[in-house]
Parts: sequence; C-alpha cells; structure tokens
Amino acid sequence: MIEALGALIERGGYAGIMLLTFIETVFPPLPSEVFMPMAGFVAARGPLTLPGVIAAGTLGTLAGAWFWYMVGRAVGLDRARQLAARHGRWLTLRPADIDRGVAWLDRRGAPVMLFGRMVPGLRGVISIPAGIAHMPIGRFLLFSGLGNAIWTALLMTAGHQLGANYTQVAVWLAPASPVVIGVIIITYVWRLLTFNRR
Repeated sequence: MIEALGALIERGGYAGIMLLTFIETVFPPLPSEVFMPMAGFVAARGPLTLPGVIAAGTLGTLAGAWFWYMVGRAVGLDRARQLAARHGRWLTLRPADIDRGVAWLDRRGAPVMLFGRMVPGLRGVISIPAGIAHMPIGRFLLFSGLGNAIWTALLMTAGHQLGANYTQVAVWLAPASPVVIGVIIITYVWRLLTFNRR
C-alpha cells in the first residue's frame, strides 16, 4: 500500500495529495500519519515544495471536513432529536443530551474544531455534530482549516526533515489511534450499561 500511495503522490503531485487527504478525512481508516510524512519526503526530493504539499493537504482535509459537516446539516437537529428519542438506548443519547451538546458546541465550538482536527480517529467525524448544531459556516471553516493546517504541517514537515526515515512518524503516532478508539468504545459501553439509571 505504501508503494501505491507514494506512486500516487509522485504522479498526481499536489492534486494527488489533495485527493488522498480528502479520502483520509472521509474514510478515517486511511491513516494520515502514513502518507502525509511521505508527501513531505517527496517534497524534499523535488519537484514539489513543502509549502505546496502543506497547502494541498490542508485543502484536501478541509474538503473532507466540509463533506461531514454537510452530512450533519442534512441530518439536522430535529432528526437527531427524533433518532435519540427512538433509538436513545443504543445511541446512549436522549433528546435533552442533543440539546446540551448543541449548547456546548455554541460555547466551545472553536477550540473543539481546532484541536479535534489533531486527534487521530476523530479528525473527520468531529464535523458531524458541528453540522447538526448548524455551527456558522465561516467559523467552522476557519477553525477547521487552522487545525488541519497545523496537523498537516507537522506531519509533512516531519517527513521532509526525516527524509527516507519518514516512516518513523507513523511508528511514533501508531499508538494514538487505538487509544482514542479504545476510550470511545469503553465510554460507549459504560453509557450503554448505565443508560437506564441516568
């Protein structure tokens, strides 16, 4: 897979990087910690530039975030409340929880979008509640773009500096995704088991 990603980056250039980062945001199993450092390494060899690959990666991830934001807007607040009322036990949510979440996002939406973009496993789907809550589009794009730019710049710069050893970035970050997913699963199971008592 690594060879195929490298070939796509080299042949596709900036457009290939935008496509990969879009796919990674929409389909989280494609790990950014693998191909973003690779893009930085490719930039170090030329003809791509580091600022160019960072810009392309940021635009691709922002397009993916926009996709999930629009999914959330399509679901909408009323439908989210209906789903919580009908399937609340399995969602571990009540309509009141949806309302509290929307109010919380109104207050904390900017830092959630900014820092959520740098959490493996959550980077893409964090846009869905923002869409459900109808976070102002300008605010969403600004803070999502900043978070994406920071994450993309860190990974691609690391690959650029490490050169042929760019795969070390994936090794360093590999434990992060399972930890985040594990916390989500444990929290879900706990909420499921205690849902009727809350």
